[in-house]
Amino acid sequence: MQRLGIYGGSFDPVHLGHLLVAQAALEELELDRLCFVPAAQSPFKPDHCPAPADVRLRFLRLALAGKTNCEVDDGEIRRGGISYTVDTLRGCAEKFPGARLFYLLGADNAAKLNEWREPAALAALAEFVVVPRPGGATAVFPPPFRGRVLQGFPFGVSSSEIRARVKAGRPIDHLVPASVASAIRETGVYQ
Repeated sequence: MQRLGIYGGSFDPVHLGHLLVAQAALEELELDRLCFVPAAQSPFKPDHCPAPADVRLRFLRLALAGKTNCEVDDGEIRRGGISYTVDTLRGCAEKFPGARLFYLLGADNAAKLNEWREPAALAALAEFVVVPRPGGATAVFPPPFRGRVLQGFPFGVSSSEIRARVKAGRPIDHLVPASVASAIRETGVYQ
């Protein structure tokens, strides 16, 4: 049975924290493949206007270049509108019949899973895996959700911090892959 990880988020921009989570998930969950799924629009961030989808996809592809067990799934972006995890998981279950699905999410979101669209369907489709943050909340999974916490490599950086650093003219080379830092400078997207 194939073990497939799904890592959703804005990835605005992708950073080393995301890549450390990916590595921890691949190792700890013994995944065959990990799909990064950039959201078109998060239902929990209705006022957030992310960088253009093509730019975020480019940054992800640069960050994942050469990683044969990771890929970018642009399904939510192609669908457009608000991105719902249940739709993405249904698509993965259809695309990879019989695969065991693991969905990565932040600890702060675990307790709110019953507020997500179609929670019963979500709980049936995947096991939920919490990504730890340094000093972050502990994971609480409401019934009927199954879950676990990655031991991982907690790394206290966020995409919003990176955008703020770019806007302030501060370096980001130690927070994102070199290819992504170069592309951010080239595009000027967060200026």
